[in-house]
Amino acid sequence: MVAAVSAWPLLHRTAAARAQASAPPLTVPAASDRPAYPPPQVTLEALCEQWRIAFDAADSALRAARDLPADELGRRSKQLAAERATTLDLLRATARAHGVNGRYLHLTPRRDAKRLLGLPAHLEACVFNLDGVLIESATLHAAAWQRTFDEFIWERIERTKGQFPPFDPRADYARYLHGRPRLDGVRAFLASRGISLAEGAADDRPGLETVHGLANRKNEVLRRRIEEGGVNAYEGSLTYLRTVLDAGVHTAVVSASANTSRILERAGLAPFIERSVDGNAMVANRLRAKPEPDTLLRACDELGVAPDHAAAFETTRAGVEAARAARFAVVIGIDQFGQEAALRAAGASPVVPGLAEILDERLAA
Repeated sequence: MVAAVSAWPLLHRTAAARAQASAPPLTVPAASDRPAYPPPQVTLEALCEQWRIAFDAADSALRAARDLPADELGRRSKQLAAERATTLDLLRATARAHGVNGRYLHLTPRRDAKRLLGLPAHLEACVFNLDGVLIESATLHAAAWQRTFDEFIWERIERTKGQFPPFDPRADYARYLHGRPRLDGVRAFLASRGISLAEGAADDRPGLETVHGLANRKNEVLRRRIEEGGVNAYEGSLTYLRTVLDAGVHTAVVSASANTSRILERAGLAPFIERSVDGNAMVANRLRAKPEPDTLLRACDELGVAPDHAAAFETTRAGVEAARAARFAVVIGIDQFGQEAALRAAGASPVVPGLAEILDERLAA
């Protein structure tokens, strides 16, 4: 294997020389006449992934080399492990030199990937709540709700001379909206302000003073924000998802948002999610919202994995209760709203700030 790699530059130069000798002379266009193609963008994470694949291939070749003496096999295995460690150091140094966070770069062999997940070995699937676990979309949703409800409340104050507290993007979002379908969220928030509106219809004009009209206005604002500003995945989300798939474990996302697919796409996580149960699926299949287990059970059904062979990652008490009702093997609480005690009381174990902390602990081990 080493000889083949060493011989490659010589073979390449020989082939190039032969081609040059037999080819007609080339006319190179002036720089001003060349098309202005942007240089390909290669992320450090993608480069690290390619190195890991290369090292895994070398590792597999050594394991298949049954004709090598045991001492020679051991020597080469140690050499490969040292090269793996040296390459990781260089990748992290490159990250530092370019001001990039190399915190989650790793070259752990695929056969050891499951160790990094912090999950029991028998698990076959991970079902992630989208908001607050993988994506920083809670802030995005809260901002869209604030725009929607502020417009509605200020207009209502002017018309009725009533007193209605404005929308609090942290407290009100966490209490009335996070994890709920849009219509349920509108009803819950309005009830907190002593306001009752007609239900209206699904095709109500965005902003119309009906439950559907406010829900449609929020969706309009959210879509615009997604397209204009994009969506950010939490630190560690991409690495954790890639490691889940490396370990041969299935992935699904559950979210009450009807924009789940677009959010995943904009955050760069879509290729790592096998199945999605979103707000559209909830309506189409008449799935009840959490704390009922319907959406989580649906995700397991679509993956073909029993809940007692799956892990759920939840951010709310209702989500944890739903996972427990569905009899998931493991329920991990992700505390993004200062609700650690409530998550533990509902049955989440462990409770961590995010996927990044799971990776930190396992990579340091």
